[in-house]
Amino acid sequence: MATSELDSTSAPTAVRPLDISQFQHTPSYCEENVYLLCKKLCTSGVADADGSDLYVVFISNEKKQVPLWHQKASHRADGVILWDYHVICIQRKKESHSSPLVWDLDSSLHCPSPLASYVSETIRPSFQLFADFQRFFRVVHAPIFLRSFASDRRHMKDSLGNWTAKPPAYGPIVAEDGTVHNLNEYMEIIAADVVSNIGSDLITAVRSHKLGIVVNETQLEEFFSLDDL
Repeated sequence: MATSELDSTSAPTAVRPLDISQFQHTPSYCEENVYLLCKKLCTSGVADADGSDLYVVFISNEKKQVPLWHQKASHRADGVILWDYHVICIQRKKESHSSPLVWDLDSSLHCPSPLASYVSETIRPSFQLFADFQRFFRVVHAPIFLRSFASDRRHMKDSLGNWTAKPPAYGPIVAEDGTVHNLNEYMEIIAADVVSNIGSDLITAVRSHKLGIVVNETQLEEFFSLDDL
């Protein structure tokens, strides 16, 4: 996961971050951080044991330029940065009418944050962006992701084979079926993949497809508000 800076005149928001030192975090490896976060949430009892209330969300677009605010890697006061892609976890408790929660270990916001607050502060849909910066969201059910995701970290090496960011100390993640790398399948997101409308049929799709579904900025909260999710 690589970054670049984006100009913005928005004022910073004061936040009180949660101590999340208990979670494994390696800068620039957000997909692996979220993979391990989901596992820890399941084993600690914060989430369902099978991860059925967790969703892994990849944020990207065709240009690999997605602006997000309140990111720790930013050098700006408002925390805005351009990721080529980013990965977060959204938790939606079935038995609760409370807001879905966003787990973003790279955010300076409270973790977890209510989805509506996260969208308002981090996505900032009211902020006018050029078309190249429009963000799309691949939503993958965590139980499927934890079985299927694999990364040998090849995307973090330059043409000479040198690391562009120091890798985690633990070994690469291998899928249950032995696949060693499929990160590119998750992070390749285009506008044509976006669903036409939000309906209950998408619940079945996200719970059965390895790569889940793709929604746009206006559909993200709508999807996580579906009654049967």
